[in-house]
Amino acid sequence: MSRIRLPEPGHRVVVRYLLPSGQATDALGELLSADADTVVVDGKRGVEVIARADIIAAKEVPPPPGPRRAVIE
Repeated sequence: MSRIRLPEPGHRVVVRYLLPSGQATDALGELLSADADTVVVDGKRGVEVIARADIIAAKEVPPPPGPRRAVIE
């Protein structure tokens, strides 16, 4: 299996990984740490600790868009 490459901690990432049920899910947020066994992402669902063995894809993503302005008609 190929090794998933991640940016340095502090960057925004999306990590797709497998749940125990076999379904895939994503963690989107700031990469807090990554070592040989685990990846830690801080996102909207809180801090997620993900086993490297469960990761199927990962990449750096741009910052979230700014707040939308109200449109007055």
